Amino acid sequence: MKNKNFIIKYRWIIIIATLFCVAVCTVLLTKIQINPDFESYLPESMHSIQNDHIINEMTGNEEPLLIVVEAEDVLNSACLQRIKNLSDEFSQMPAFDRVFSLFQAKSITNENGSMVIEPLIQQIPQNEYEKEELRNNLKSNELVWERVVSNDCRYSLIMLVSNKTMPDKELIETINSTIKKYPGKERILLSGQPVLRDEAGRKIARDIMILLPLGLLLMLVLLWISFRELKGVLLPFSVVVFSIIISMALIPLLGWKLSLLGILIPVMMLSIANNYGVYFIARYQDLNANNPKLTMKSIVRQSFSYLYKPILFCGLTTIAGIAGLIVHLLIPARQTGIVSAIGICFALIVSLLFAPAVLSTLKKGKPHHHLSNETAGFFMPILVNTGKLVTRSSKKVIISFIIILSICASGLAFFNVSPDSNDVLPMKNQFNEAIEIADKHLGGSKIITILVEGDALNPDLLKKLEQYENELIKSPTIGSVTSLATIIKEMSKALNSSDDKAYNKIPESREAIAQYIELYSMSGNPEDMEQFINIDYNKTLLTIQYKATRLAEIDNILYQLKKLGENSIYTQVIGGYSLVEKEMSESIISGQYYSLIFAFAVIFLLMSIIFKSTKAGIIGSLPLVFAVVCTFGLMGWLRLELNMVSALLSSISIGLGVDFTIQVFWRIKWELAKGNDYFNSVSITLKTIGRGIIINAFAVILGFSVLLFSAFPLVQSFGFLIILSLFLCLICSLVLIPSICLVLKPEFLHNPTKQTNRNIKLIAEPRDSNRIQIDENQKKQIL
Repeated sequence: MKNKNFIIKYRWIIIIATLFCVAVCTVLLTKIQINPDFESYLPESMHSIQNDHIINEMTGNEEPLLIVVEAEDVLNSACLQRIKNLSDEFSQMPAFDRVFSLFQAKSITNENGSMVIEPLIQQIPQNEYEKEELRNNLKSNELVWERVVSNDCRYSLIMLVSNKTMPDKELIETINSTIKKYPGKERILLSGQPVLRDEAGRKIARDIMILLPLGLLLMLVLLWISFRELKGVLLPFSVVVFSIIISMALIPLLGWKLSLLGILIPVMMLSIANNYGVYFIARYQDLNANNPKLTMKSIVRQSFSYLYKPILFCGLTTIAGIAGLIVHLLIPARQTGIVSAIGICFALIVSLLFAPAVLSTLKKGKPHHHLSNETAGFFMPILVNTGKLVTRSSKKVIISFIIILSICASGLAFFNVSPDSNDVLPMKNQFNEAIEIADKHLGGSKIITILVEGDALNPDLLKKLEQYENELIKSPTIGSVTSLATIIKEMSKALNSSDDKAYNKIPESREAIAQYIELYSMSGNPEDMEQFINIDYNKTLLTIQYKATRLAEIDNILYQLKKLGENSIYTQVIGGYSLVEKEMSESIISGQYYSLIFAFAVIFLLMSIIFKSTKAGIIGSLPLVFAVVCTFGLMGWLRLELNMVSALLSSISIGLGVDFTIQVFWRIKWELAKGNDYFNSVSITLKTIGRGIIINAFAVILGFSVLLFSAFPLVQSFGFLIILSLFLCLICSLVLIPSICLVLKPEFLHNPTKQTNRNIKLIAEPRDSNRIQIDENQKKQIL
């Protein structure tokens, strides 16, 4: 071929161009920014985000933070004093529009026929009698009991409403320094989206700084064990490093930021790009050991001629699988798919051009004859026994796989999608501990806000809000429902005696409601009403506080809201960050479907083209189907939820797993073309290229294993699942595919033409490069 001479002729241009490209991209790495804002991972066109924008036009661009105070009894004077000090300090800060705690809560009472609105806690109790009196007052206040203070008085809540004018890092540092300013015995936990973003941002940077060097170190060890030669270590290593630099540089180059999913990009490059450079070193050592008289240029020519097609085809199928992420609904998933696909493409180009170009400039090393024994090694007995099992019991093997598939698939009945982003951080993190306390003792950690448009002083509208509250509060997942109707009814208790018909009722006239609000503004803080009504009295808010661990629980609340809103004359907009998270979860599901369909379609098409048969596409897809179904089924059995990271699992495993099947097909086809029958062809395939497949698979698995050391639990679980999925793909390619070939004897394998026979090239095993004896005519064709 002319290409092999092209590399030798222009090797210095290839080397310099590659190094220049890498140098430019290295500069771009300094411009990488981290994006831990999970809401921005969704397109702006999402329904929940659009609704939030509408609600924010009334409320402002606000974001709540929760401070949970834990003590043996939060009504102790020391604890209450600390809560008061913190609340007063936070109230003075311009970063917060509102602060709400026990000391901002109001008591609405009747004194001498007049409504009196005053702080619920006017003075901190100094003895047991005063403390019990306060406890009883709290119990009688529906707006505080089991919302701001728990039923057992072990927990109390301070809610800070941020106006988003301060960066997350500075905001959290300000809160923490204020808490330290007022020390105490109480345990204080902080939660909210600013906390999540701040923690996630630091952990993303930490993962990149730890996982990448760890992965590179493991790869260096693996390369040295495999080749025992400096060039055999540095050349594949350079391919990996260059690919990582290029792929990561694409992020700022395209105007993107590094997301949580971006942690996977360098790890994928580490696992995938390594193999392509390894193939050339393996072939070089093989030719050097068996043909010591060959010059380095001749070795490079033969290696390129032998390897360029299989490397190209395997690379294309890997790109095709990972490119399935491009159709995902999550923006970072698309970005990961695009960047990874380009990075793998660059790794292919560097492996096919730069690696042989550099190799041609180096001196030959000493032949490694000890790496030439194809039948030695740990895996050989396993492969021999596998060959016996497949050739003797191929039908039983297929039946066994069907049974295993059925058992695993039954786990899909328990398969769930994470309803929120809480699992981003460890459960022992203060972010999740505060959420758990709020869910169990303080009414819930999630909020749904309903904006109702209409005359807010109209009794009919307030009675509609009252109906919402009465029906929704029956749900066991809902802790509280609060609206203007709630406040009006509380005021009616203060203005009317308990035996009066107007007691705890919505007034029947608009004028009476307006008078109630006017009285509140005169006696209390007029800003309190801004939480429920706008200045023109044509928009009002209803807030639902709830807990949910499954999407079905959120769907049930939304269904209730839909039923309550039927035939209503009032326009309602339903929003809240919990619904943004819900829509993100639903996007993960639909994105998973789109990615799977795209990946399977492209893999089927490529397999059909490579082997010129649709049967090849069908049979070649079976290991991928088996691996995907079994992995998701086992996730159901193990109660592992699908999240934004594990949603990338199928596309990546498909892209990597298909390589194993292609290599098995090629080797069986090669052996059949040499005149062997199916039984011998399968047996020889497993004993020869089977070893290379196993070593390559374990090299990829080793690369992904660094994810087990991530600071994010969901990245750790992804590491476990991708290893499991790749292992299943490996088992299928070495056991299921040969069994199917023995039973079906597909035509695309046993009916090769001369041209096909010439074009069959087998990817080398990392050590021994698939030593196949070829006659002189074939040697001439290769040369």
